[in-house]
Amino acid sequence: MTLEEIVTKSSGMVFFGGAGVSTESGIPDFRSEDGLYRQKYDVSPEVMLSASYFYAHPEEFFRFYREKMLPLHAKPNAAHKKLADWERAGKLLAVVTQNIDGLHQAAGSKTVYELHGSVHRNYCTKCRVFYSAEEIASGTGVPRCRCGGTIKPDVVLYGEPLDAATVEGAVRAIERADTLIVAGTSLTVYPAAGFIDYFRGDRLVLINRDATPLDGKCTLVVRGKVGEVLGELPSFLS
Repeated sequence: MTLEEIVTKSSGMVFFGGAGVSTESGIPDFRSEDGLYRQKYDVSPEVMLSASYFYAHPEEFFRFYREKMLPLHAKPNAAHKKLADWERAGKLLAVVTQNIDGLHQAAGSKTVYELHGSVHRNYCTKCRVFYSAEEIASGTGVPRCRCGGTIKPDVVLYGEPLDAATVEGAVRAIERADTLIVAGTSLTVYPAAGFIDYFRGDRLVLINRDATPLDGKCTLVVRGKVGEVLGELPSFLS
């Protein structure tokens, strides 16, 4: 069965995506050969993106965060746009994403479960007032709220738990899906990678450039760039 045949037959798909979904929008992934985690820093990106580092070294955290984690110039690619079309056509139940770039919503998707949060939400740790990504990007040093509190990106840093409501919504969507498309992820980051275990449907599809631990369990494995693969499929909009 081809990917087009699977998508055509499906009426309740869920898309589970990782960093590879946004690379065609110019946002580097993390673990590939040219990914962020392969670059050389005095302190590793994994450490700098941890909650303990954020609170202990906020100046250094925000220097790295503004330089590498705020790609506000990025635009949705063919993958983001096709998924939004499928949702409007009633074929896609939800997007579950490990990305924090907000590109699914920018493309028009409505039901998006952001497991790791979003750079577009930033809140004061003291009074909980929210600030935009543009306000964080345009500043220098540690961003401060009008009340004097430190502003923190609403992203899940290493050492922090996932948001319970987001997890519940993502799990329910995956459990309801008749087809689960997993794309652009190495499936090595937990607990997010474990969400695949909740799928009870008939068709499990993997779209990824490299091999993953899920390959042998899939109905179909497609090697390639996510945007190029999805871009060739019908939109199903009347």
